[in-house]
Amino acid sequence: MDFLLECVGFSPDYDRAGLIDRILTEGESIAWRGTPDRHRQLALGSGLELRMDREAGQERWTIWPYLQVPRRLRIAVEHVRPIADSPFDALLTGWAAPPWVGDGAAAGVPGAYRLTTNLCDARRLPPNLAANHILAVSVAGFALDVSYLGPNQGVFDPSILERESGAWIEPLGTPEDPGGCSEVSLRIMSLKHLRNPITGVDIDLLQVDAPGRPLDLFISRWQLEQDGLPAPRPGYRIEGTFLFNGRVAGGIPTPIARKRAFG
Repeated sequence: MDFLLECVGFSPDYDRAGLIDRILTEGESIAWRGTPDRHRQLALGSGLELRMDREAGQERWTIWPYLQVPRRLRIAVEHVRPIADSPFDALLTGWAAPPWVGDGAAAGVPGAYRLTTNLCDARRLPPNLAANHILAVSVAGFALDVSYLGPNQGVFDPSILERESGAWIEPLGTPEDPGGCSEVSLRIMSLKHLRNPITGVDIDLLQVDAPGRPLDLFISRWQLEQDGLPAPRPGYRIEGTFLFNGRVAGGIPTPIARKRAFG
């Protein structure tokens, strides 16, 4: 997944070995993961960071971008599945932005839309979560592919413009698809420019209109240039496939709540 680093300002021919050395030297240990010699993180500023892992038996480091999003997205859990080759991660699938009722609990699913995301702090969660339990997550999406970027009419499905927020989000669901990925068609609300302090490259952080809460998306400037797509701007629509990464931000059952839920 190193190509995701293009979304945060690393060119396709970046010095991977040099970046690994830098994360090992300047990085910090990661909470809720393994030993610091195999799991490191490096802050890039503005809530952006890199996470680097090498599980037991693996020779190659994996490097993932993350964003600490200040907004919490509520998700009614369908299931949380472990990831076979990554014991500290899990794949969360559920209904985002479920309705509020009474004391804040959701009146079941569905919510506004289904979403699937990788969680890097899965060890914070109990072994089982009750169906429809509400978790709050800090989540951002990173482009695997952008198929359309331009005026708001889009090309994905004209009927989306008649729906709430003009938003369309659909998880990929075949066994061949990487976990945590969704196809989206979303309107860009605002654009924030960050800078990668290692490469000096500007990064576009898109805030897009989604039901319940805005979502944060990153795109590769190199993919846009290669495919002849314009630069993003507020009011444009973006369509494509995004991988979502996140952390648990709230809603973890207390020991008493777990006892009541699971006997």
